[in-house]
Amino acid sequence: MRSGMRSGIRPLRRFSLRVRLLVITAGLLLAGLSLISALLSEHLERYQLDRIDGQLRSFTDLVSRASPSLPPELDAAGELFGPALDLLGAPYLVYLDADGQVDQDLRSAELDGNTLPTLEGLRTVPTDGEVVGLPGADGAERWRAAARPTLGRDGTVIAAAPLAESQATIDALRRSSVLSGGVLLVLLTAVGWLALGRGLRPLRQIEHTAAAIAGGDLTRRVPDLAPPETEIGHLAGSLNTMLGQLEQAFADRAASETRMRDFVWDVSHELRTPLFGIKGSTELYQMGALPDRADVDDAMGRINREATRLAALTEDLLVLAQLDEAPEQLDRTPMDLRTLASDGRLDVRALDPTRAVELTGPGGDGPAGPAPVRADEARLRQVVTNLVGNAAAHTPPGTPVRIGVGTVGDRAVLEVADEGPGMSAEQAGRAFDRFYRVDRSRNRHVVGQGGAGAGLGLAIARSIARAHGGDVELETGLGEGACFRLTLPLSGADPASDTASDPAGPAEGA
Repeated sequence: MRSGMRSGIRPLRRFSLRVRLLVITAGLLLAGLSLISALLSEHLERYQLDRIDGQLRSFTDLVSRASPSLPPELDAAGELFGPALDLLGAPYLVYLDADGQVDQDLRSAELDGNTLPTLEGLRTVPTDGEVVGLPGADGAERWRAAARPTLGRDGTVIAAAPLAESQATIDALRRSSVLSGGVLLVLLTAVGWLALGRGLRPLRQIEHTAAAIAGGDLTRRVPDLAPPETEIGHLAGSLNTMLGQLEQAFADRAASETRMRDFVWDVSHELRTPLFGIKGSTELYQMGALPDRADVDDAMGRINREATRLAALTEDLLVLAQLDEAPEQLDRTPMDLRTLASDGRLDVRALDPTRAVELTGPGGDGPAGPAPVRADEARLRQVVTNLVGNAAAHTPPGTPVRIGVGTVGDRAVLEVADEGPGMSAEQAGRAFDRFYRVDRSRNRHVVGQGGAGAGLGLAIARSIARAHGGDVELETGLGEGACFRLTLPLSGADPASDTASDPAGPAEGA
């Protein structure tokens, strides 16, 4: 049975959803109309039989208690009293004698004698009043008959009624049911076709949107086809959410690929320059172009400097890779950022003794304050070294530098501010990108600058800060200098309890 249903449904899969829904709906409607028609016909047939049977039983009971035989004058006037039999519902009345022979009979003038029940059939009718069915003499007519024994003499009175009229009524009902059902099925199928087309229109719009997206237009969205609380509205909302996520994912992937290409290009460029320097010096030596000891020493110095750059660049790349893969692997211990601020001031002096260096609180307000944190001191020292080296590398010699340290709210702050040329908004937005340099022609041999001048210092600083749960922020503008601010969560120590003198000592100027 199931395989038959599956085999019947399978061909529908070749058609559109609209056709399949319409076929299924029309099939269910046809089955419903057929069932209703069958029930009505059966109910009408049962009603007609019950009515005829009741009339026959009542008439036979009445006639069996009356005169033991038909009056001669009544028998002679059959044409006159035939319509009365039709009104009583028993158009054929028969008296059988004790031997089962027809004594007298009376029938409606409308009855054809060839269609009457046979004598053998009449003899089979039970005399207890039970109504039975009989065939006509021609075999085509159906009759209902009831019999009762007569009073006053031995015999039986039988009343019979043909079912032709009842069957004609039932057939008319069936014909009208088929006709009206067919018209109704056609009308409802046409209305269903239009309604399904209108109802499935949002799905076609969704299909067109999906086709456009498949063609590469990731900005397309499903329009508002229905209220959000409806099924189509829910579907459209879910699809738009998914499409937004897909567009973002593709954009992120494209940006990631772009960053990877830039990263590979920058790494190749940064590695190529020192490698070419080393290779060139060694080739000069092999060609004998360095005959003097001074020339050899100078070449070895260049090789050493380039090798140092390569080692520093490789180390910085390794640090970034470690921070990206496992930022939580830090050797945290209690410390105070004032120690790093003091060392940073000494680094500025070492890089450029002509600079004035001031040690203040955050924002330049008041003296340096305590900034207790729980952090990896070696990593944070690298951050401060990078920030200080950046200020020294990107400002003219002698430009004043301010180092601020203290607490702001629930954050420990260390900032390095200069009064240099500053950066534009576009430059500031990319300052923390790896291998980004505001001026790629700038000399890269600044002592102490993180990233070996390759544009990795600020990227490393921000990665280390974020690994500690903090960040490195930048405030700058063209002609307004730059302020790099390291913020970290406080360790929970009571800053007020630290009454020791500032480890950096009083603010000094160079």
